[in-house]
Amino acid sequence: MTRTRHPVFAPVILRKLAGFILFTLSATSCFFAAAQDDTDDSISSQLDALGITQAQLPLCFGMRDIIDEQALAICDALRLKLNVKARELSETWIRSEPRNPAAQFALAEVLYTVEANLPRALFHLTRAEELTDYGSLGRALASGNIQWHYLTLSQLSLIHQLMGDQLNALAYLDKIKEVYGQDVESFRGWPLIKLKEYDAARASANLVLQNSDSERERARAWNTLCAVELASLQPKESLTACDQAINEDENLAGTDNSGDTVYLTNASEVALSLLRIDQAEEYLDRATKVLNPESVADPWIYKLYLTMNQGRFDEARQALDRMLLWREYQVPAVTVMNRAEHLLASAIFLLLVGYPEEAARLTMTALNEPDRNGSFSADDAQKDSMAALLNMLANQSWYQLRLEEIATLDYPDAAWALAATTKQRFAAWRAGRKAASLFADLDILINRLRPYAPLDVHIPEWIEPEMISLMGTGVMTSILDQAHKQGNFMLNDGYYYAYATEIAFLEGKHQSAIDLGRQAIDLLPQQEVLLQARLRARMAESAWKLNQYENALSNYQSALQLDPGVIRRLGSYLPVTYSADGSDFSKQAISYLKRSPRFKTHSAGFRLEVNGNSELSACLFTRSGDTLSCYSLSPDESQSSKSNAQQLVQGFHRETFSLNYEISNTQISLLLGTSVIMSSQNTSIWQNNRNVLLER
Repeated sequence: MTRTRHPVFAPVILRKLAGFILFTLSATSCFFAAAQDDTDDSISSQLDALGITQAQLPLCFGMRDIIDEQALAICDALRLKLNVKARELSETWIRSEPRNPAAQFALAEVLYTVEANLPRALFHLTRAEELTDYGSLGRALASGNIQWHYLTLSQLSLIHQLMGDQLNALAYLDKIKEVYGQDVESFRGWPLIKLKEYDAARASANLVLQNSDSERERARAWNTLCAVELASLQPKESLTACDQAINEDENLAGTDNSGDTVYLTNASEVALSLLRIDQAEEYLDRATKVLNPESVADPWIYKLYLTMNQGRFDEARQALDRMLLWREYQVPAVTVMNRAEHLLASAIFLLLVGYPEEAARLTMTALNEPDRNGSFSADDAQKDSMAALLNMLANQSWYQLRLEEIATLDYPDAAWALAATTKQRFAAWRAGRKAASLFADLDILINRLRPYAPLDVHIPEWIEPEMISLMGTGVMTSILDQAHKQGNFMLNDGYYYAYATEIAFLEGKHQSAIDLGRQAIDLLPQQEVLLQARLRARMAESAWKLNQYENALSNYQSALQLDPGVIRRLGSYLPVTYSADGSDFSKQAISYLKRSPRFKTHSAGFRLEVNGNSELSACLFTRSGDTLSCYSLSPDESQSSKSNAQQLVQGFHRETFSLNYEISNTQISLLLGTSVIMSSQNTSIWQNNRNVLLER
């Protein structure tokens, strides 16, 4: 769904700085250690010679100096995935010691890491801050609660950022710097980007690159610069910087960041914005090889988008399965943050393969999801605009599917069913209005027209022309010309002509639609298979209306072969001439086919042949006799001839205008998602699928 991501996610945003706390606290024991050094150097030397590793306390909330037994018990439960026990221990602690900041922080951490309940976690963190309101390092040291104060501030910065309150996220970073003197500059870039303070974000990132030798901090800085440069609406100015970002990410990926899916997926986004589609997929393939449960990036989502765009449907189905497995591995807080992204990617696949009703359910669920976009460059309105647009398309396609089904019904069933379809039509209209209102911003629309628009939600290029019917051809013509002058299509004018084709078709300028569509297909990258299928369908209908029958049939044939569902999704039709064996069954089946909105009778159309002999069949042929689609079934003797005809016609529609993938109700439930607590407990199930996910 969303574009550039921020690699900020970790159990606590600033725990890498906890070494400072350890150093400070250990200073009080320096005198004692020095006195010991004077007593028995020989024993120390002998112990050193034995090579015995110094015992260390286990990590607890990212620190090794926490000795509170209740805190350690909670950490042990979390480490062992005993999530219910961790919740019980933390609640018991807070009931017995409500004014203990450690108890408040511990419960907040459980709520965050186990349940992804950010609002409640924020409540308890705020309470912990009230109990440790120290304005200086000296006061924090004297209180005995320095760890909890430090952890509370760092976690407050993270939670505010994830919930979209970037000003407070920055304020807590400043407080950490003020009290503890820590350099937090590398964490400032992303909140500044979310606030659209791009100049400040660029300055912050450059400051980190100038002063820091930490590869991780420099990686964050390069990620910030990458996003800042992509935010420019002037592609000519940003190409060099994005190219450098790709190379830098590649260098970082070769060191300690080799497993960081965020840097690799962001590098993929940069490559896509430069229309280096094969290179983008290479980055994604690298990212899929390293499981990263704390990363907001799921590379299989973007692999799914790419394979769908390119008409690689079998690979897209595999990517969908692996996307769901990857999601099961992610920690709950990440699952909450990118759940809408998973829902929308799944909905697009379902829409593509012919399950519009289920796609409508998923998009509506995504619309109702709470916005947790703090680690994504796209904002809440962009996510909602995409969800609304897809919900509109799903309901439109569902409506078309219902019309196909109604064609096989007799009166009065057909009349009642037709009346019921108003629900889909109204839902599509309402979703379209919502999408239009969210798109109604000049800068957003201009940037949206840019191929693989950076920093925006990921609306596939074969879906984006739908914006034209939403916003109106007059408005979009003006915006398209403005975007073209700004250089949005400087890397490939084919995308410009693709939009122009859609506008010409909707305005009834059919010869222009044919000419512009041909220019678009000649220029577009060969990977844009589904966009080419859409163009072919528009060109075919335009040619047919101009009586250019041969040209029309050629384009219809190409559209069907590239994307069988495009005719249904566009509400279009195929011109056909019918051929039958003269049986009553064939006549009944043809009567149903003639009612279908997918077919229009014409002597110059494709040949649609219905056979009612021993095996019932319906087949679509080109004028030269090549098979485009064929569906057959054995007659059910227990049913009437009419029932068999209805089944044949419905099956023929499925075979011709959708992909042959069976999606079970169980799989639909998986796509809708499960409880984050349940998924976090199913570790053994995930382990069984881990090897499957890594098989490439």
